[in-house]
Amino acid sequence: MSPQPFIKPPPLLLGAALVFWGWQSGFLIIGVGMGLALEGVRLVRNRWEFSNDDFQRIWTFCALVLLASLVYAFNTNDGPADFRGLFQNPSYYNQRNAGAASARTAASVIRWLPMIFFPFVAMQAYSTRDSIPLETISLILRRRWRKASESGEPRALGQDLNVSYFYFGLCLFASCIHTDDGSPFFWGLAILLGWGLWPLRSRRYGLFAWGGSMLLAIGLGYWAQLGVGRLTQYIEGFNSQLLSRLARGRFDHAQSRTEMGRIGRLKASNKILLRLNTQAGLGPPPLLREASYRTFKGITWLSEISQGAFENIPNPSDTNQTTWVLVPGKETYNSVEIACYLPGGNGLLPLPSGVGRLENLGAYLLQKNSLGSVMAQGPGLVIFEALYDPGPTLDSPPNLVDDLDFPGRERYALERAVVEMGLTDVHSPEEIRQGIAQFFASKFTYSLWQERSRRTREEETALEHFLFTSRSGHCEYFATATTLLLRRLGIPARYAVGYAVHEESGNDEYVVRSKDAHAWCLVWNQATGIWEDFDTTPGSWIDIESSRPPAYQFLADIWSRIRFEFSKVRWGQTQLRQYVIWGLIPVLAVLLYRIIFRSRARKRRGLGKAGRREDWPGLDSEFYQLEKRVGQHGVVREPGEPLSIWLSRAVSDPALAEINLPLQRVLALHYRYRFDPLGLTGSERSELRDQVRVCLARLESVNTG
Repeated sequence: MSPQPFIKPPPLLLGAALVFWGWQSGFLIIGVGMGLALEGVRLVRNRWEFSNDDFQRIWTFCALVLLASLVYAFNTNDGPADFRGLFQNPSYYNQRNAGAASARTAASVIRWLPMIFFPFVAMQAYSTRDSIPLETISLILRRRWRKASESGEPRALGQDLNVSYFYFGLCLFASCIHTDDGSPFFWGLAILLGWGLWPLRSRRYGLFAWGGSMLLAIGLGYWAQLGVGRLTQYIEGFNSQLLSRLARGRFDHAQSRTEMGRIGRLKASNKILLRLNTQAGLGPPPLLREASYRTFKGITWLSEISQGAFENIPNPSDTNQTTWVLVPGKETYNSVEIACYLPGGNGLLPLPSGVGRLENLGAYLLQKNSLGSVMAQGPGLVIFEALYDPGPTLDSPPNLVDDLDFPGRERYALERAVVEMGLTDVHSPEEIRQGIAQFFASKFTYSLWQERSRRTREEETALEHFLFTSRSGHCEYFATATTLLLRRLGIPARYAVGYAVHEESGNDEYVVRSKDAHAWCLVWNQATGIWEDFDTTPGSWIDIESSRPPAYQFLADIWSRIRFEFSKVRWGQTQLRQYVIWGLIPVLAVLLYRIIFRSRARKRRGLGKAGRREDWPGLDSEFYQLEKRVGQHGVVREPGEPLSIWLSRAVSDPALAEINLPLQRVLALHYRYRFDPLGLTGSERSELRDQVRVCLARLESVNTG
């Protein structure tokens, strides 16, 4: 019995799919022509007798066309030039160009797929067969058939398939590469899918049940794609520096565009960005800084330091290749292990204040700038130890021009705030810091929601509105106001960004999420000659940010942990040998169980069934009764003697010659019952029993005669 071919698609479906593909991909004339060629087979009576070799040749031809299309599309989309630039200089710009060339190449080839494989499906349509042997497109099956032919063995029956539905899916897939994002594509796709699924529907359900399910699925799909489209437009038009930087998981060393003056609520993701392990019994560093800035323009802080101004941090020859000294000669006693991702293999490192040395950092290159930012180039995930203590930092001494400068448009607000704080007279730097801290702690609140400004003056800035009207805002307001107030009072200050560390995740373990992104002030301590963190944001901001996490948060955290463990193995940040050993333990345990316990179980089952041969497949055949009676007649079967030879020897006895034909029939039925996987039908099983009774009766008559 040969395998049944796949269900053929309904009439005109392939033609409609090709027209739809041509419409969406810009090949409408070609699509119409190909559709007419396939559907025209219904008007042509003549068919061609194609052999398996013919199908193999056409399949090979289509594969060569696919390869040629890849080469052509790659060259057309400037692939060789972009990848040559990537190999010569693996910069971010060249990586982006190479990725874009690869994407354009893939899009072009996908759009051409219906044309590439059209000869194959057309050959099936005009052949005398409704299906194609699977071995014509399967190298494995083809190799097995070739081996069978060479050894002279009979070929096993292969699986046939009708490729029409596969080609239908290929057309729909290729039509997805289109430029029109309107609803016609969705409705056309829905109609074709419903048309194609109609012959495959279950007959257990009525037309209304099937149609209702399809309409429900189409409706849900339509509203889902509308929601995704609107969400995409919302995100693209959402001018939020916080969300944009969290999406890429890193701050920019060159600038930090604040959300000062933005109306509405700021929202941040709960995605885990960093993982920390601290010393036993010691807490983590409260802040991890990635960048700092010194020039404020509009609502943007700038470092005014280009990436080319970063200087390399040497790897000392007296240490191993994973130790990097950031502040030479500094003694450090506190340490924290930090795990962070480097998107694209390049990014700023989040470091605690006073960091002096990094250990176990498998970076290719480490650079720093004069504002304390450390840029690393390395694998996609780095896990390192940061050794830190109060004292000298990476930051350069203050520049009495840049680090004391403040915008002229903010002068009025700063002067007014200084008067309100009572700091117009000469005060010590410590008194100034205490006054500013008290000012924000007693008269301001933290909030992610900003109301529309009702300006008291036409020139009122966002900072002025924060200082004297709303007196409520997020960390960027507090950090900016603190930095500019310190500068107005003659104390060098800078604006810093990074993350706050506060969420525990086990014994001496902490996680840092996107919503923990934070901004604060760096203030220069003239007495010690050190930059110090000065955070005036109310401490309630952590509770506000952490309140009411989503119900599915634990699932996202589990997935984040799985991704992190996989990344450790992928980027060589773990002892792979340990993973292999621990992974082998359950495998060895299973093998041991199968070898010992399964073999014992088989022995017990064998011993329990030793006396019940009738339970074995085919050993309950009545032929064995006949064999025993013939042996009692004097024709004993020798050990290892085939039944056919023994039977021919038995019937040579004149007394048994009359049962020769019934014995031959009994033997044939016995062989099938004993060894044929399909066994005997009910009537054949009854015939075996009846023929044995006949033979036994004749043997009985011979013995009595």
